[in-house]
Amino acid sequence: MSHAMKFSITIFLILGMLIIGLGKIGVSDDDKNLTTINVLDFGAVEDGNTDDSQAFLKAWETACGIKAGYVNLVIEEGKTFLLKPIKFEGPCQSPNIHIQLSGTLIAPKSINEWGGGQNLESWLIFYGINGLTVNGFGTINGQGSVWWQQVSTDHLSHPLDSLPGGNKGPDALSFIGCNNLMVDHLNFVNPPRRHVVIFNSNGVTIFNINIRAPETSPNTDGIDMSHSTNVQIHHCSIQTVNVGDDCIAIGPSSSYVNISNIACGPGHGISVGSLGLNGTDEVEEIQVRDCTFTRSQNGMRIKTWQGGSGYAKKITFQGITLIAAQNPIIIDQNYCPHNLCQHSMTSAVQLSDISFIGVKGTTTTKTAINLSCSESVGCTNILLDDINIKSVYSKDVSSSCIDAHGSSRAVIPPVNCLLN
Repeated sequence: MSHAMKFSITIFLILGMLIIGLGKIGVSDDDKNLTTINVLDFGAVEDGNTDDSQAFLKAWETACGIKAGYVNLVIEEGKTFLLKPIKFEGPCQSPNIHIQLSGTLIAPKSINEWGGGQNLESWLIFYGINGLTVNGFGTINGQGSVWWQQVSTDHLSHPLDSLPGGNKGPDALSFIGCNNLMVDHLNFVNPPRRHVVIFNSNGVTIFNINIRAPETSPNTDGIDMSHSTNVQIHHCSIQTVNVGDDCIAIGPSSSYVNISNIACGPGHGISVGSLGLNGTDEVEEIQVRDCTFTRSQNGMRIKTWQGGSGYAKKITFQGITLIAAQNPIIIDQNYCPHNLCQHSMTSAVQLSDISFIGVKGTTTTKTAINLSCSESVGCTNILLDDINIKSVYSKDVSSSCIDAHGSSRAVIPPVNCLLN
């Protein structure tokens, strides 16, 4: 074989290997097309004292603009980043954006350093991003104590913060208009107000997160959702102690929500509501299963304001364990914190198809089952089945009803007040 022919064959083989290699690299295969961005490459100082907000925004703008199949934005383990209020906006070019939060994010220590005064809605906002995943065993620390100190004079509470003279601190982490969202393996501590907020989103999965706030923290709900559908929350530990608030709150226009394996407490339990404060609200297809309430102020709660309209229906609480929980089962259609309501309203959110099944454990309150429905519209098709709630003090417990219609089977304490 001539040298020219050998040279030609060699060139042909090399070109063939290059073509095959490019295919393996994934130039045209999104499953193998991964781009990694590190916030340190954009000037983040990571000393916990220097404002790293601009470095994070630059890193985000770069990550969001990449057309790769997968983009990974890295926040390294063992490093602490100070961020002022920041908004990460979409839509992004990649269908899969992953934020690997392995380090710690901290908020400013004083209100003046936040830069937005007292009118801030949230500290960290993700807006209009589809296919977003946030995880990595990192910590989000809202340093909320400077905001909590205002509660006695400024009514730092929700939903009353919208009333004249009201005031609120910002939420820690908000996802707005984020579809196909996943949040997992993260730690949340000490937000000014709520830890995690889900709004106007479809296809949300949250799991394996830990939420903590001390007894001095007002209205530090664990997870709040509204105007969202197809939400899955499971295997989370949430402690919003005493004056904290709901472990999970299911707000207006929520549907097809599945919650399971939640360790809640101390805190205010898992709530549907509050509903009806600002008019018509609609909630349906809510499943809460295999959860434990430990020393919580409430267990399973549905709360609506007087004078509202709309409905909350097809709601099931099943396989629930109570450990010294107050108010284990409560429907409150006269919800009115701070007694700022008119009590002559003739309309209410309609409650129907509400089930409490397989509830076991202990309570510290005398009334274990309280079904306080609206006297104007009542509650219909309530089911209580296989329930055994006893007092931690070896005392008798009781049930109470107002205009509640439904049926019960194997329930302790008996619910003789339930209407047919």
